[in-house]
Amino acid sequence: MQKVWFVTGSSRGLGRNFVEAALARGDKVAATARNTASLRALADTYGDAVLPLEMDVTDRATVFESVKRAKEHFGRLDVIVNNAGYAQVGAVEELTEQELRDQLETNLFGAVWVVQAALPYLREQRSGHIIQLSSAAGVIAMPLGGAYHASKWALEGLNEALAGEVAEFGVKVTIIEPGGFATRDGNNPDPLANGHMAKPDPAYDGLRQHLGAMAGKMPAGDPAAAAQALLKLVDSANPPVRVLFGKGFHPLIERAYADRLKTWADWQDLSIEAHGNLEAR
Repeated sequence: MQKVWFVTGSSRGLGRNFVEAALARGDKVAATARNTASLRALADTYGDAVLPLEMDVTDRATVFESVKRAKEHFGRLDVIVNNAGYAQVGAVEELTEQELRDQLETNLFGAVWVVQAALPYLREQRSGHIIQLSSAAGVIAMPLGGAYHASKWALEGLNEALAGEVAEFGVKVTIIEPGGFATRDGNNPDPLANGHMAKPDPAYDGLRQHLGAMAGKMPAGDPAAAAQALLKLVDSANPPVRVLFGKGFHPLIERAYADRLKTWADWQDLSIEAHGNLEAR
């Protein structure tokens, strides 16, 4: 059945590939970007099947208006893809208040506004699928990524709660956790070179050099392949709440969870001690 999509961050990268894959198979898409000039080629190719919308996810009123326009234009909404976001890079000590707030405004609050705007329509339909782009960085953390990790870890918890809240209305939620995917030059993006950089403190120069030597070493995923995988996901009758996109990060995540379980087990005696015994008082 033909689906109607609402996709944020449609101008490039994974978002653009998601939009093109949906349109190519005959679906309809409300594609949002901060500047709709970047969407002109889509409109030229797919005509009325695509609705370009100029939208900044940090502007709550504009988000609500854009979702409303998409619903009125196409008559329904089936797939909501929260893709817009960016990576703020810097040690926690280096981050300014504004840098941290801006990261959360876009990556976290922007996603919340889209969900809140779309949910009344999805509940009324008793159907729909919310796709949240998180990251492998939403389940493991590395130095210099504190702000980005904070936004993605928050999204993970928010959407897991959301999945439990909306299941009774026939609405599904899936958190996609991509690893590194190729940029336009075919390389795995280096966040230390391409991210939003905090003003560096020389105290962390050694760490920056060490991580810089490691950055971009994971095999780069193909955004077009990720888009085809997304189509299978939204067509699934029983999609997962979480799914990794790409290879290379699964062993790292497996190890991280094993380490957490071991640490909790190793410190179980202290955990029990901390519980205390109020009845003995």
